[in-house]
Amino acid sequence: MNDDTFLNEHNRLTRRFFLQSGLIAAEMLIAVAGERIATAEEIKKSPDAKVGAQPKPYFTPAKDFRDVSRGTPLPHTLPEEKKREVGLTRDTWQMDVISDPDNPSKLGKEFKRSDGTAINFERLLSIGERHAVRFAKVMTCLNIGCPLGMGLWEGVPLREVVWLTEPKENLRRVFYYGYHNDDPKQIFRSSLPVGRILEDLYDLPPVILCYKLNGEWLDSERGGPVRMIVPEAYGFKSVKWLTHLVLSNIAHSNDTYAEKNNDIDSPLKTFAAVLSCPTKAESGNSIPVSGYVQVGVSGLTKVQVSLVPKATPDRADDRYFASAPWVDAEILGNPSQWSALEQGKVPANTHGFNSQGQPLTWPMRLTKAHWGVILPPQARGEYVFRCRSIDDQGNAQPMPRPFRKSGHATIETILIQIE
Repeated sequence: MNDDTFLNEHNRLTRRFFLQSGLIAAEMLIAVAGERIATAEEIKKSPDAKVGAQPKPYFTPAKDFRDVSRGTPLPHTLPEEKKREVGLTRDTWQMDVISDPDNPSKLGKEFKRSDGTAINFERLLSIGERHAVRFAKVMTCLNIGCPLGMGLWEGVPLREVVWLTEPKENLRRVFYYGYHNDDPKQIFRSSLPVGRILEDLYDLPPVILCYKLNGEWLDSERGGPVRMIVPEAYGFKSVKWLTHLVLSNIAHSNDTYAEKNNDIDSPLKTFAAVLSCPTKAESGNSIPVSGYVQVGVSGLTKVQVSLVPKATPDRADDRYFASAPWVDAEILGNPSQWSALEQGKVPANTHGFNSQGQPLTWPMRLTKAHWGVILPPQARGEYVFRCRSIDDQGNAQPMPRPFRKSGHATIETILIQIE
């Protein structure tokens, strides 16, 4: 599997769309795509590259995820001997499940390394024999405008372990953290209200203690042996190298990511971005443009684009270009091959998929999709191209949450010279 995973799939889907339109030759499409889409090596070198957006396969191989982990050194880089010592291998992993000493919950049981009762990997798998779930989710960062990767995640619902503690009262929040080099200053902690853990509203999958990615054991770089996965949340909620669950009566969040003014309760946003767009075109030719869209908790109704002369003045009272001449792009269909999975098929009993391994709806919430559009020929001059998403509530990007610290959703702007 090479590093061009997402772009290859994107090229395949958009090439089919453009050819079926009958408006563009394959040679022209390839030339246009070549102007905008970087090589795999260029992508890896660029700090702003849209690596995780890349399409073949739809599910990103573990090695191709973009990594924004914290830690000095990063826990997955530790020698094997040290990983075994601190419980970062499947046969040595353990997790404490305790009451918060500062804001205690009344529990019937606790599970601790200190008395030999901590939850180990074997026990977690035994719970998974009855309760394991899997679902598709795009992993993305709150302040980065591209996904880190798209995965099929599998594990045990967190609530199954919470119920093992026989909670009695005063349980309002669960916070959790992983191994970070035996250094208290490096601990990266996140939290959830217990109601979200115990109940899956709005047809969301459950929060899980994850041990598999794309059908394979979760490797150390991706947060293994066990990490948290919160379906509707940004990546900072899905803590890696999990070692501690703390059941608490605390009335507010206490996430490390609250530092630097981040909105830690903001769920995934819907937004569209460009992957392929010419910066130059001839006046007699149509203009093919394509991109991807992150489908957040509010779903996706359409992707729209606009192309206006650069000289067109922006209205001071129209910060998000609502009055621009928007036209609908085509949202491309779901992949025929999911690759990265055994025989390229989504396994049965996967949340959001039918028994044949096909999505129940498309595009799927909490995932990604691709779009394409062919713009008509334009007169010579400089033009500004923009794209946006419209979610299922009718909100146009970047609404309803336009603030950067609640999730990246900036409307992208590209200059095109027509010669």
